[in-house]
Order: sequence, then structure tokens, then C-alpha cells
Amino acid sequence: MNDWPEGWSGDNRAGRYGRGSASARPESARVMRQVRRGQAPPPGPGPSAPPYGAGVPQQPSYVDGQGHGGQDQYDSGYNTGQVYGSPGGRGHGPGGPGGPGPGRPAPDWRRRIKWTAITLVTALVVTTVGTYFWADSKLNREVDLSKVIERPGAGEGTNYLIVGSDSREGMTAEQKKDLHTGSAEGKRTDSMMILHTGDNGSTLISLPRDSDVEIPSFVGSESGKTYQGTGRHVKLNAAYAEDGPELLVRTVEHNTGLRLDHYVEIGFAGFANIVDSVGGVEMDIPQDIKDPKSGADFKKGRQTLDGQDALAFVRTRYALAGSDLDRTKNQQKFLSALASQVATPSTVLNPFKLYPTMGAGLDSLVVDKDMGLFDLASMFWAMKSVSGGDGTSMNMPVSGSVGGNLKWDEAKVKKLVEQLKNDEKVTVSGN
Repeated sequence: MNDWPEGWSGDNRAGRYGRGSASARPESARVMRQVRRGQAPPPGPGPSAPPYGAGVPQQPSYVDGQGHGGQDQYDSGYNTGQVYGSPGGRGHGPGGPGGPGPGRPAPDWRRRIKWTAITLVTALVVTTVGTYFWADSKLNREVDLSKVIERPGAGEGTNYLIVGSDSREGMTAEQKKDLHTGSAEGKRTDSMMILHTGDNGSTLISLPRDSDVEIPSFVGSESGKTYQGTGRHVKLNAAYAEDGPELLVRTVEHNTGLRLDHYVEIGFAGFANIVDSVGGVEMDIPQDIKDPKSGADFKKGRQTLDGQDALAFVRTRYALAGSDLDRTKNQQKFLSALASQVATPSTVLNPFKLYPTMGAGLDSLVVDKDMGLFDLASMFWAMKSVSGGDGTSMNMPVSGSVGGNLKWDEAKVKKLVEQLKNDEKVTVSGN
């Protein structure tokens, strides 16, 4: 017996819905009933479903009160044109009729800029603080100026004693050969300078190593024993060789009457490393220089010196007419040029140059126990100002020689020291 409605015989099943159907049409609304989203239309016969083929009966509405519609019944949505999920059965998208939806709200650029700025400032502060403590931990504070006795009174401004030593500590045999340093044991001073900073500009004064000075009474830096002065005169660099930085400070203060606030020392290897870390230093060499002892071999003119060449340049004296006095002038020029190179934006703003330079410098410096990073930065900026023409560079005034040592001009030295103590513009000329 055929239970199918009229016209739905087995020969007419190709167009039916349900399992096994080859049609892409959805199943009957009786199978896919949905929860009604909108208000039901008024009672009455709804629109007829289109015929599905010959003999297919008209399909009843599910809102016609025959058990499938009404206020509390389900509605397929097909007879009212309702799309699933569409409010009111209108078939339009979330944006309303006639156009696309509003999408995401416009970005709040003020809020984004605010938080971006906060993030950048926080990162900058963290980096700066971290760099400060990293750099501060690398300073070698080995010199104790509290051991220096009978010190002059403090004046205006700040005075640094800057020393270049011939220390070969940590250098390999190959480095000693390349840098022409030799293999002498211990440490001696190869150069000494006083840098004064104040309100009237900076003044850089070289102290020739062969200067004739008196060794005063002093307290041994290691023994703690007091050694009484006997009026003994020596070359200035002998004070360092005898008892290190503390006796050198004591000797300079005794012979000048100028109080030294800070001490800074750098050795051969450290000096060369700093120069290499900044990519070399450009110098205008005024004459041809050839000195086998220092390794200097330069032609006249502007050129960039690497670490090895720079060390040879600042150590050369035998090829110069003025010997040690001319050498101190070259040292001043080079150190000022180096300070200017370190302080350029290309170094300060480039972490790939700044950190290697700071690391090379801080690892190589020996300073006093009271030296801080800000003191060190102030020293470099003052040296830069000297090279830029805002300061003064000179040798300690010399009046002649005695016993092979250079004798200072006492009258000029006294006036120079007075001007430095009062932080006045220096008018004294040196050699």
C-alpha cells in the first residue's frame, strides 16, 4: 500500500527531500523548525509554498493555527521571509536596512598615543637606570685621596689630575710588540695634566714629566708610614714610580698650591682600546713624524688614527724639536679630539658604539674613591670644550732647566694657580 500523498509515488521521488535525495534543496520546514525570532503574522492562511513538481500538494502554513503556529509555537521562518538570526524577519544585516553595518568603532588615537608615550618613557628610564648602575659598577675606584696629607684649601671649580701611565698589565707579548711598549715592569707616568672646570671655561695644563719638583713629607699608600721630606728634588714622574698615585697627588699639590679634587688614570692598552671602539680619531698632523721608539710613522696632513697609531702619536718625543714640551702639546690635542669624538651623536645615540666605548673606557680607567659617573662625564665635556675653542690649553710655564730637569717659572705658576683657585679667566701663557 502506498502511504505517500498523491503524486508522491516511487517513480516521482527524484525531486523529494530527505535522505537519499539528490537535490540541494533544504529539508521540509517540518524537519527544520526554528524558534520564532519575530512577531508572528496575523492569523490566516499564509502564502503557499511553490509546487515541487507535478502533483505536489500545496504545503500548509505553520502559523495558521493548525498546531504549528501561533504565539507560543515554533515558526520555520520560511513562509514569512525570515532569515535565521535576523531581527524582525526583515532579512537585512546587523547594520540595518540599506547598507553595511557600522563595523568596529573608530580607534581612539589619543589613548593609543598616550600609552605608546608611557611605554617609551618607561623603557627609556629603565634603560638609563640600568646603564648607570652597570657603568658605575665598572669604575675602578682604587685611589684613596684621604691618605694625602697637608692638602691646600679648596678653591672654586673642580680640578682633575689626568695621568697616562705606561702600565703593560694584561697585555700579551704580541700586543706589546704591536704597540711598541717594551716589557718594562711596574708603572710610570707617561703624561700628566691638570684639567680645571668652572664658570669661566675649562683650562687644560700639561705637566712635563721632566719637571723639577720637591718630594714633600707623605704617608705611604700601603705601609701607612710617614716619610719626612728632606728637600729632595726629582723629576715629576719619579713621584709616581716611588709610591703611586697618592704621592703624585701630594707632590703636585705641594709644588703648585692647587688642591686636586679627582684623579683619573689610563694605561697603554686601555687608551688604544678606547680609540678603536669609536672607530678611530681624526687628527691634522702638522709635520712628518718618524720615531722608531714609539712606532710613529706619519705623513703631514689630516688622517684618522686607530688605537695603535694614536698611542704612537701621543708617546713620540724624540722626533720632535721641543721633545717633551712638544709631546705634551700633541697629547692635549689628541685627548681633546678623542673627547669630542666620544661625545658626538653618532656615538652617544648609537648603542652599538656607545656601550663598547663605555666598556673599553671604564675597564681601563683608575679613579679616586669619590669619583662618580657625573664627575667623569663633566671631565669629558670639559675636554671637548677645550678642543672646540671654548677653553684654554697650555703647558706649565717653564723658565729654564736645572740638572737636566725643567724648572717652572715660579711667578707665572703662582699667578696661574691664583686664577684657577678663584675660577677666573686664565691670562697666563705657558710654553
